[in-house]
Amino acid sequence: MNKENNNLTEENPYVPKPYKVTDFYRETSDTFTITIDMKVKHDPGQFVQVTLPGIGEAPVSICSDSDKYIKLNIREVGNVTRALAKLKKGDTLLIRGPYGNGYPMEVLKGNNLLIIGGGCGVAPLKGVIDYVENHRDDYQEVQLVLGYRSPDDIIFKRELAEWKNKYNLQVTVDKNPQSKFCYDAKVGFVTEYLKEAHLSNENKVVFICGPPIMMKFVIDILKEKGFNDDQIFISAERLMYCGIGVCCHCMIHGKFTCLDGPVFRYDEVKDFKND
Repeated sequence: MNKENNNLTEENPYVPKPYKVTDFYRETSDTFTITIDMKVKHDPGQFVQVTLPGIGEAPVSICSDSDKYIKLNIREVGNVTRALAKLKKGDTLLIRGPYGNGYPMEVLKGNNLLIIGGGCGVAPLKGVIDYVENHRDDYQEVQLVLGYRSPDDIIFKRELAEWKNKYNLQVTVDKNPQSKFCYDAKVGFVTEYLKEAHLSNENKVVFICGPPIMMKFVIDILKEKGFNDDQIFISAERLMYCGIGVCCHCMIHGKFTCLDGPVFRYDEVKDFKND
C-alpha cells in the first residue's frame, strides 16, 4: 500500500466518537448539566465538540475533573443546544476532543486562588474547583466570587453548599426578584463586591471567566488593587468550528483560541483586539 493510501487509514480528527449520557440534570430554565461516559484525561478549562447527527456541532467547556467521565453544562441558545436539552439518560451523542489549553494547575501549585465567574462562565471554572478538591494539598486559600443575573439563574445550586463549607465563597445576583430558590447572596454586580473587598495579590493567582465586559471591568479592578498581568488568567470565548486550528474563525491576532487558549494568561492577550 502506498503512502497516500496509508494516510487514508489514519484517524480523522474531525470524526467524533459515540458516548452515552449517564445523567441529566436541569440547572435552570435554560441550562442543564449532562454526564458523559467519556474516559479521557483533560485539564480544567478545555472543551469538546459535541455533535448530534443531522442537527449540528457545538463547542462546550468541560465542567468536571475526572478521567472516568466528563460533565458538560450547556445553555440553550441555538438548534444544537436545544436538541441536546432533549437528551435523557442512556441516549447517545457524538464527541471529539478535548481541545485547547486549560488552566495550568500544575505550574500554579502553592498559590492562593481567587476564582471569579459570571453566569455561564462559572461552568469551566467548576472544572477548576473540582480539580482543587482532588488536589487540595497543592493549593492554599481558595476564594470563590460567583455572579449571576438573578437567583433563578444560579447554576450548580447542588454544589454551592459544599463549596461554602470548604472555601471562601461569595455569590452575587444582579437583581433580586421573587424566587423559589433559597439562596445566600449579595444583591449587586460582581464588580461592586470586588471594589469593596479587601484583596491582596500576595502569592495569589486569579481565574476569570464570564461575559467579556464583565471580565474587562474585573481586570480593571484587580489592577487597581495591585494585581499584575501575569497573575491573571482568563478564558476567552470565540467561534470555534474545527477545534484544531484549521478554520481560523477563533484567531486572536495570530493566536488560536482553540489551540493556544481558550485559557490565556492576561499579559499574553491584553493588547489584542478581535480579528
